[in-house]
Amino acid sequence: MRAKKDQVSALRDALLALVKPTREEAGCVQYDLHQDQTNPTDFLFYEIWQSREIWQQHMETPHLLDFRTKAEGLLEEPLRIWELSKIES
Repeated sequence: MRAKKDQVSALRDALLALVKPTREEAGCVQYDLHQDQTNPTDFLFYEIWQSREIWQQHMETPHLLDFRTKAEGLLEEPLRIWELSKIES
């Protein structure tokens, strides 16, 4: 996520507010917020869920829906989500 230059603190606060309720959700294995050290307007959640279905349920929780409404005024560009699968060697 890329914050508008004048909304970095507001976006950071909104994202931090997601951490606790999300970590308490059933099926959440890992949910960590990161901020880019070179470009502090950029944020990333690294998430691991027990299943894709549980993650999809998470995306419809009240705290995520509320964030999406707030995000419109905070983000420089549309939210980008990468769904990745770990490759075992």
